[in-house]
Amino acid sequence: VLQKGLKENFADAEVSVVDCPDLTKEPFHFPAKGICGKPRLADVGGVPYLIPVAQTEKVYDLNTVAKEIELPGAFILGAGAASSKILGVNAELIAIVQSKSEKKPAVNGSYVAQINPADKGCLLEKYSSKYNDCEFGLLANLYASEGQPGKVIEVKANGRTGELNFVTCLRQTLEKHYGEKPVGMGGTFIIQKGKAKIHIMPTEFSACPLNTDEDVNNWLKFFEMKAPLICQTVFVSRDPGFDLRVEHTHCFSHHGEGGHYHQDTSPDSVQYLGYLLPAEQLFRIDRPQETHLVGRD
Repeated sequence: VLQKGLKENFADAEVSVVDCPDLTKEPFHFPAKGICGKPRLADVGGVPYLIPVAQTEKVYDLNTVAKEIELPGAFILGAGAASSKILGVNAELIAIVQSKSEKKPAVNGSYVAQINPADKGCLLEKYSSKYNDCEFGLLANLYASEGQPGKVIEVKANGRTGELNFVTCLRQTLEKHYGEKPVGMGGTFIIQKGKAKIHIMPTEFSACPLNTDEDVNNWLKFFEMKAPLICQTVFVSRDPGFDLRVEHTHCFSHHGEGGHYHQDTSPDSVQYLGYLLPAEQLFRIDRPQETHLVGRD
């Protein structure tokens, strides 16, 4: 299904079932070997807690999320907002956490991307270099598993010929095929070659309410960042009525760039390599009572 859809949007695409590579090794350096074992998704909080006006009291903990999704000790990947209470500023969180279990403390391999006050560029830092908690704020889209080795879906796509980004192409392909039945997936992929359009939220929350997508885009800071970028993604083919963010992807690199992935900007040369799994369960945590569809891209 995925291969057929990718071939409509990329010059070359190949999808196969393979053994998950050891994710503790390069270029990932994750705290768990794989993404297998009881795979599940969690959509925590939501964009309505960020806009039109940030509700900064909304703070969560990845160790607590692991318990709430009935998988204490879970290995969690995903995209969210950092806790402004911990950092003192607003920032993008690239979540990569082996949550704590009865036997072991948490290992936080996450990254944070924020606007560098010195030059207004990207400041990407390993979370654990400054902080020793597993908090985040406002919203997150997370893929969780036991972090085991096993069979995964390997996705390769090179040379983008269509308009859709890699994740949207995968998601819409699933929606087209499965229709009413929601299918959710998550995992990690690498933009191996090329460049990508990435945003980072400003360090200060907007003083003026952000009421439209145009307001949001004017507030966000956009960059073109270069490969290799290691992306953590969560997507669901369609929202079955839980007010989900249907796709969300954050990336980091080993050259100081990272943030929220929108699209590659070098369609001819871009190369994607991903390792994904369909989730068995979806958990919706702290769903906003008042909602809207602004800023979901």
